Amino acid sequence: MNDQNHDVIVIGTGPGGEGASMKAAKEGKSVAVIEKHHLVGGGCTHWGTIPSKALRHSINRMLEFNTSPAFRNALGSSLKLSYPDLLRSAESVIARQTAMRRDFYERNRIQLRHGQARFLDAHTLEVRAGGTIEPVVLSADAFIIASGSHPFRPRDIDFNHPRIFDSDTILSMSTTPRSILIYGAGVIGCEYASIFRNMGCKVDLVDTRSQLLSFLDDEIAHALSYHLRDQGVMIRHNEEYEVVEGLADGVLTHFKSGKKIKADVLLWANGRTGNTQNMGLEELGITPNNRGQIKVDDNYRTALPHIYAVGDVIGYPSLASAAYDQGRFAATHLIHGSCDHHLVDYIPTGIYTSPEISSVGRTERELTDARVPYEVGHAYFKSLARAQITGRTVGMLKLLFHRDTLEILGIHCFGDQAAEIVHIGQAIMAQQGTANNIQYFVNTTFNYPTMAEAYRVAALNGLNRLA
Repeated sequence: MNDQNHDVIVIGTGPGGEGASMKAAKEGKSVAVIEKHHLVGGGCTHWGTIPSKALRHSINRMLEFNTSPAFRNALGSSLKLSYPDLLRSAESVIARQTAMRRDFYERNRIQLRHGQARFLDAHTLEVRAGGTIEPVVLSADAFIIASGSHPFRPRDIDFNHPRIFDSDTILSMSTTPRSILIYGAGVIGCEYASIFRNMGCKVDLVDTRSQLLSFLDDEIAHALSYHLRDQGVMIRHNEEYEVVEGLADGVLTHFKSGKKIKADVLLWANGRTGNTQNMGLEELGITPNNRGQIKVDDNYRTALPHIYAVGDVIGYPSLASAAYDQGRFAATHLIHGSCDHHLVDYIPTGIYTSPEISSVGRTERELTDARVPYEVGHAYFKSLARAQITGRTVGMLKLLFHRDTLEILGIHCFGDQAAEIVHIGQAIMAQQGTANNIQYFVNTTFNYPTMAEAYRVAALNGLNRLA
């Protein structure tokens, strides 16, 4: 056991921890980072964003191959890859991401330690690597907790059963199921519903609410429901489980409505919990809520002002993109006592279903409730030359703008490359005054043929409604 003092100790190497540690190191501070996993990158790299999106990409490429007559005729049959085969496509991406991020810490002379962190007092913690390795004691002037989250697991469900998975363990499934029941129709549940349906699995998507992803613009949410059903996903709204019964040949789920659904496997995708267990926080006066999340102020300070928290462990917005910025902002405040930067008012959402969804700004429902006079402009992908060339004609771009000032109020996109397309509009929305005006899209020349051209089409469509 040894004692080492640092200016800042960061707990976690996901996006939030990386943003915080890099900012502090660039400011000349002595920084140590603690990661309980044996590799850096956090849940984003190893169990969440990167592997699931790499898996989705591989499945989409397989679909593209199988739906192309030229490719299929050349092979003589459809291309069939197992779930484990497709998962392996993510391994090289994860390996490259891990190596790159490990190099960041080495180049910035940040001390990296692996093990479970636990506070001994307000300025000291120990790192236990497990086994017979003696714990290391570290001290610091300040701390940033970026420990992330893990899937919420109800106590009455046996997650040790070989056919019951959560969104972490599903990435280690060694078989290709014929059928899957996904409990929870949030972002993760909808994304995996697309993934497994596009593999040819029978999918039941159970939603405890009356509408998929109700935070989205209603037209986009309804489009998602339509296309998931069109692909063959069975969506079951307003359902709650009563008993989950693991069997030798599948999982039988009993619902409070009286329904029973049997599937080869169950994927539980209903909520996440902050990684705050066994960290000694309660003894410091920092008490996580019932979902393991830490309360912070506008500058990411906890109940103890020298201990900050960022990312999934503080709850909303629980996005990798936002967590990185939160880490940088927390480190800036920690070092300088203030931070002029904050998260953007409207954080873009990216939902990687097939087709994908992205939006930024306000929805029609929000504008109507606020009695804001707005108009709508649409561009349907089926009318765009680029979409016709690629064959990705499902989708649309939707612009909401003020009828009088022409200020852009919301951008909603459904279809191929939606998460990329939305950033063009986000950049214009961020401008002040008349620069944030739908006329920009009418008077700007776009490359042709591109998906970006949808902005010009949607802007003209909306302006034509003002007459």
